[in-house]
This record gives sequence, C-alpha cells and structure tokens, in this order.
Amino acid sequence: MSCIFWPKIFWDFLTKTLDPAVKPVPVLQVINLVFGFILLAWEWPLGFLAGSSLHRSLEARLAFLPLTALAAALIYQGTNAAIYQLVGLGVYFWAYSEGEVRLVSTSLMLQQND
Repeated sequence: MSCIFWPKIFWDFLTKTLDPAVKPVPVLQVINLVFGFILLAWEWPLGFLAGSSLHRSLEARLAFLPLTALAAALIYQGTNAAIYQLVGLGVYFWAYSEGEVRLVSTSLMLQQND
C-alpha cells in the first residue's frame, strides 16, 4: 500500500520512462493489488475455486507467476514480493518437473456439494 502514497519505480536510476506507470495515476500499483488478490484467492481458495482444474493446475501457476513477479519488480516497494514470487515459481517448476500432481481432498469436494 505504501507504493500508492509514495510511488517510485525501482529502475528509476536507469531511466525515467516508466514513471507514468505509477504517477499521477497509480496504474502499476492497482495491477499489483489485483495480482496479489488473485494469488491470495488461488493459494487460499474460495469455495468456487477450490478443487477446480484451475486451482490444481501447476501449469497455470507457472504461466501466471512470472507476470506477477515482473509487475512487483517494477515497483520499488515490491522488490521483496518479486523475490518471494520467483522463489515460489522455482518451487512450482521443480514440482512440475518431478511430475507432482495436485489432488483434491474428499472433504473439500464434500464441502462444495453441500
């Protein structure tokens, strides 16, 4: 949230061309908030998302996490989040390359049917 009040591009020491993405309208900050809520809903799934093929898909996570890490890395206040997302991306890639499959628990399926 601090990036909304003190907008700064992380790479502004190299170029000022990305400054319009954060001020005067906080476009990049809003994109990061939306990506954060999507990741939160994905990791702690809501009822309609829990157990779905999107929730179980490692491929979808491998496609989405680089976008969120890039958006977070562009903002000065989001560099730590970008590092955490890249670590998560590495772990998901490791799991995918080892052939791991996400299964749905039966208690989760019973909750959805009620």
